[in-house]
Amino acid sequence: YEDVDQANLANGAQAFTVRTRLGWETASWQGFKALVEVENVAHLDEGHFNVAVPGGASLNGQTQYPIINDPKVTELNRAQLTWTASPHFSVTAGRQRILVDDQRFVGNVGWRQDEQTFDAARADVKYGAFQATYAYVFHVNRIFGQSLDWRSDSHLLNFSVTPDPRLKVEGFVYGLDFGAAAASSTLTRGVRLSGKAPAGPVKLSYDATWARQGAYGNNPASFGLDYWQASATATWKRVTVRGDYEQLDGNGTRGFITPLATTHGFQGWADAFAAVSGNKTGVDGIKDFNVSLAIRPNLKLPFLPNPEFLVRRYDFWAERTGAKIAGEWDAQVQSALTPKLTAALKYAAFTRHAAVPLGTTLAPPSRTKVWLTLEFKL
Repeated sequence: YEDVDQANLANGAQAFTVRTRLGWETASWQGFKALVEVENVAHLDEGHFNVAVPGGASLNGQTQYPIINDPKVTELNRAQLTWTASPHFSVTAGRQRILVDDQRFVGNVGWRQDEQTFDAARADVKYGAFQATYAYVFHVNRIFGQSLDWRSDSHLLNFSVTPDPRLKVEGFVYGLDFGAAAASSTLTRGVRLSGKAPAGPVKLSYDATWARQGAYGNNPASFGLDYWQASATATWKRVTVRGDYEQLDGNGTRGFITPLATTHGFQGWADAFAAVSGNKTGVDGIKDFNVSLAIRPNLKLPFLPNPEFLVRRYDFWAERTGAKIAGEWDAQVQSALTPKLTAALKYAAFTRHAAVPLGTTLAPPSRTKVWLTLEFKL
């Protein structure tokens, strides 16, 4: 269940949806393994919400309501063949799920009901402290159903070396070329550092990323934009505190984009900055600082066993102008009710800064969102 109230619309949105995935995976034979999975997204009622698509159109015509992008769909979600030649090398071909790191650049948009998967050929190499992944993607199965998928001529390369748990050095090159979405065709190159280290009873971890993005493939534009990110996390017993800074540059004409990312986990759960194409950016860029607190108390409540609580605060600015845009509070409680059933209650409140005129670049209207989810896995 998802509920949305948005300041510039008189009507709130509510949606009851059910996603069902049914799959079959073979045992391994001579290093080969096959997997097939179908997915269905159904509406328990017609609801009052807008399923919007790129270009400003609506799949269900309910434009008087806020957007909840969970269309009805039945499709082949995955169909892949994997060959594991050795512990050091494997190849996967077909429709597959591709997740890279924290999914900031490549992910499955798993928060929405219709999962994003990729028709691709992928090779994975692991040898000692070194590992690498290369994938050629020729079709992107997006979250809007088959009619709005992207033809692709894209290359994903990610490689890393981990000489010590305290340091992982990673490089990546993502050349994305989409036939029907020239503005999203980009070349992104970057490096990422991460690691973990104990500090007495406290466990510390960090990560930092820099990337440079320009035009690629059928994109007629000319630009060069940077991405910066740094975070630090401290965990003591059942308490975790994290601070994170992220910056996506903008030049006044366009901003740094991540068209294959799972963007819901970044720049606020309210997804206020998300364009219908999935990117969370704008022509003036965007930067944010956020702090989160997660607690996993050792509680054995009969109705909420082993709950996990999370609260996070965001503050947003335009990168190019430095203007304060908005703030957001996010909160969540989730619990594994049984070994097979998980429940979560989630909340997001995005508040636009009063000094920013509504409708200007990077000034989305204030909104609140509430989700209640149940997930059952056999």
